[in-house]
Parts: sequence; C-alpha cells; structure tokens
Amino acid sequence: MIFDRPIPGQSLTTEPKGAPYENPPEIVDAEEAAIAHLERLNNPDAVEEIIFFLEEGLDIVSMTQGICRAAVIQGIHSIDVSLIVAPVIHEFIKSCADAAGIQYEEGLEDKGEKRVIKYQRDIVKARKMIDNLNIDVDELVDDEDEDTPDEPMQMEEPMSPPKEMPSLGLMSRMGA
Repeated sequence: MIFDRPIPGQSLTTEPKGAPYENPPEIVDAEEAAIAHLERLNNPDAVEEIIFFLEEGLDIVSMTQGICRAAVIQGIHSIDVSLIVAPVIHEFIKSCADAAGIQYEEGLEDKGEKRVIKYQRDIVKARKMIDNLNIDVDELVDDEDEDTPDEPMQMEEPMSPPKEMPSLGLMSRMGA
C-alpha cells in the first residue's frame, strides 16, 4: 500500500491539457450553463436522487456545490460560471424538495449560532415560567440553607506526623 502513491513530480510528466478541466470549457455563457443544468436535473432519475440525498440529511448548499464542482471537473463550464449558476440550481433543488413535501436543510444558516439563540430563548422562557409560578428563587435558596449553621465551620487541626517513623525498608528487618 505504501507504493500505491504517485511519486513526487509525477503530475509534471503527464501530457498537458489531458484533464477536461485543463481545456477551455464547453459552455462559457452562464445562461446556457443554467439551462444545461436544469435540463439534466429535470429528469425523473435525477429528481429521485435529489430527494434521496435530502432525506438522508445532505443540505442544499452542499448538493449545489457538488453539482457545480462536478461540472467544472468535467469541463462543462468554468468556476466563474458555477458561482453565477449556483443560485439557480439551489432554487431548483429547493422547489423539488417542496414539491415532494420533505424536510430539508438549506445549509445557509450557522448551526452553532442557531443553538446559542435557542438556548437564550429557553432561558427567557424558564424565567417567565418561574415568574408565573410566583416563587421567589432567592427564598428557595435561603430555605434550603436553614439546616446549615450561620457561623462558618471550624476546620480541625491537621494531625501531626509521629515524631519517630519506624523504618519499613528491607535493611530495617536485618537488624531485628
């Protein structure tokens, strides 16, 4: 397995313009590229695949990026055209999901930030619930502390070590 890797500089020995993305793209107009993508995605097999991946939890942004990157690698259009066409593909995928009635993630929102906002909202809800119960939280804390004395507890003095520690080593047994 160690020897299955390319040797350093091997990419420089391949014939130039051997990969499709190294050649000029087939489509240079963004409108033509959008039409080509929509025609390819509008067949029943492609829609079935879109629905499958959305149900599996893949977000629309990731799917759109994958479709655009694949087109660039295949030499269909350039990266610049991908950036222009991506919103069209995104909306097509979203409309397919809406038509199928499935739940999906768009992938545009920050999930970490969303979690923080939800947590803050939960705190506000909890405070409102406590206020509705007419319970003074400070009173609850004070009631629990009635069993404890008001004066701080005195710490016991630490035990002092014995003045002479008997030797427990191997040499001490020999003298006995």
